[in-house]
This record gives sequence, C-alpha cells and structure tokens, in this order.
Amino acid sequence: MKKITKLVALAAISTMILPVLAGCGSKAPTQEAPVKIAVAAPQTGDYAEYGTGFKNAVNLMAEEWNAKGGVLGRKIEVVVYDDKNNGEEAATIAEKIASDDSISAVIGHFASGVAMAATPKYQETGIVNISPSASHADFTKEGNFIFRNNTVISIESKAAVEIALKTLGKKKIGVLSVKTDWGTNTAGIVKKLITELGGELVDHQEIVDGTVDFSPNISQLNSAGAEVVIVAAMYNTLAPLATQYKAVNKDIQFVGFSNAYSQQLIELAKENAEGIHFPAQFFSGSTKPEVAKFVADYKAKYGANPSSLTAQAYDSMGIILTAIQNAKSTDRAKIRDEVEKIQYNGVTGATKFNENRDSVRPFTVVKIEGGKFVEVK
Repeated sequence: MKKITKLVALAAISTMILPVLAGCGSKAPTQEAPVKIAVAAPQTGDYAEYGTGFKNAVNLMAEEWNAKGGVLGRKIEVVVYDDKNNGEEAATIAEKIASDDSISAVIGHFASGVAMAATPKYQETGIVNISPSASHADFTKEGNFIFRNNTVISIESKAAVEIALKTLGKKKIGVLSVKTDWGTNTAGIVKKLITELGGELVDHQEIVDGTVDFSPNISQLNSAGAEVVIVAAMYNTLAPLATQYKAVNKDIQFVGFSNAYSQQLIELAKENAEGIHFPAQFFSGSTKPEVAKFVADYKAKYGANPSSLTAQAYDSMGIILTAIQNAKSTDRAKIRDEVEKIQYNGVTGATKFNENRDSVRPFTVVKIEGGKFVEVK
C-alpha cells in the first residue's frame, strides 16, 4: 500500500515538473496582442460608398505596415463599425469603442452631425478620434482628443467661391444646398463669402436630401440670372441637378465640394458632369510617385479610383500609426500628444494640425473634362 502511494506521489511530481522543463526548451514566445484601430463610418445605407472607402483605405495602410512588421513589432488589426450615418448609432458605437481598452484610436465618422454625436464619449474617455471628412466648424471644439484630417468648411467654402469668381470668371452666383446641419451651415458661409469677395448672390435654393425633381429650383435660379451655381450637397444631388439644369441652360456652370468629388458623379451625370469644378486636397491623377502608387494599389485591390475623402482616411491611418511608433506606446494619451505635433507627408500632401486640431494644407482645383478629373493649372 505504501509502495502504491509513493508511486502516485512520484507521478504527481512528474506532471508538475515536465511543463517547467518544457518551458526551458526552444518554445516560441507568445504572440503579443495586435494593435487595434477602429473605423466608424456608414457601411450600409445611402452613404455606404464613403464609409466603405474609409474602411478600404485604412485596411490598405494597415496591410502596408503589417508587411513591414507592423507597429511596435505588433500586427495591426482594423475593427470596423457601421454607424449607418446615424447619430444615435454613432453614439452607441462610440460607447463600445471607448470602453474597449484594446482599441488605440478611431478614424471616423463621415458626416459632421453624426461625428459630433460621438465625440463627447471619445473626449470623455481620452481616445484619439480623427475624422477624414467632418468639416463643421464646431467638430473639433469638443476637446483635445478630437482631430480632423480635412479642411474646416469655411476655408473650403472660400476656395469654392474663388473658383466661381476667378477660375470661371463669373460674378452672378446662385447657391443650392441640402437641408441638413452641414448643408445649411455651409450655405450660410458661402452666401456671406460671395458678397465679401466681390460676387453677386442672385438666389439660394434649399432642398431636402433625396430630392429627385429639381425643376422648381432650376426655374428660380435660372430666372435670377445665375451664371454659376455652388452646390452644397453630395454627388447624388449634384448629378441629377446638373443633368436637369443643362437641359434648360447648357451654359450653366457648377462648383461642388469634396463630398461630391467622386467617380460616381461622372457615372451618374455622364456628359452633364463636364466642366464641374472642385476645390480638392487630393488629386488622383497626380504624377507624384507616392500618389501614383497609392492610386494604383487602391485600384488594383478595390477596382476603383480613391476619392479625396478616401485618401484623407488613408493618411489618417498613417498619422495614427506614425504617432504610435513615435510614442513607442499604445497609451491613448501618448498617442494624442504625438498626433498633435506630427508633420506627416502623405498622399494628400504635407499635413500638420493647427491649434484647433484642424489639418492645414493647400487646395488643388480640379474639373471634369472628357469624362475624367483633371487638374486646373
């Protein structure tokens, strides 16, 4: 009986010793957890094209870094959330992201109003949020963790008015805007700038999102003598507007904003898209090597040219990963400090953030000619 007891004891000791001995051998180290970056943008619904562009661009940048060993020797993982371009959904997603300690930063959201529904939670919990598209002046006022990698709307509006007055040489300007917080705010800024910069505001038409018949608006603008119409709306408004307007007045000119600067505009409006001008912070036809490579890689992987907003999402990811690398840490506060002082050379140009955490870089004027976007020299 004693002999059996001793054998049992020896067996128990052996089972405890063997794992220890195994650990002394050549066992590979445990892989560190990935560095997670969230993308929050519409993946479904009417604005899914924009959110899908964000997701694609961020994933492309992550793949490029992962191919070179990741960041801090760790793999980068992109976590995608569909906010459906809805403020309530965005606020719920912000709660999830902010409370997940494994997520280091968030890129998004798309529309200013939706983004501003999420920023209070990001600021409260101290996680860097960079939006590639929120242009409302109040977006970054939530706090020091909130950044925008696009131009505040007052600056883009000035560029749009200058295109109408200087590039197109027109004085009588009409405005058409979509009845959203962004559209109403932008229209107000544009109207003020038209007068300040020496133009003549002849009429302003406001339409609800989803409008398909623009004949009453066109009649009013045309009767007022508009030579050019600045359109504060997305491509799904500008395309049918241009088509219907040119059936009435083939000489009318249009100036759009970056949220309408999309290949879909050309596909929808076809020949009626000819001559539409934009102020842009990214031109996919640029001959700069870094831009040409990005466009080629994006097109090869996703089958489409990247838009200005897509390029801004790509650079937003580059900014965050560079900040993590510079901080040598995934600590959220340390990432914020590095983002704030960064000078990043990306596909949208040399980017830095001003005291309001708004990106600062120049515009390129582009127009649609021969069914494609070309730079206006």
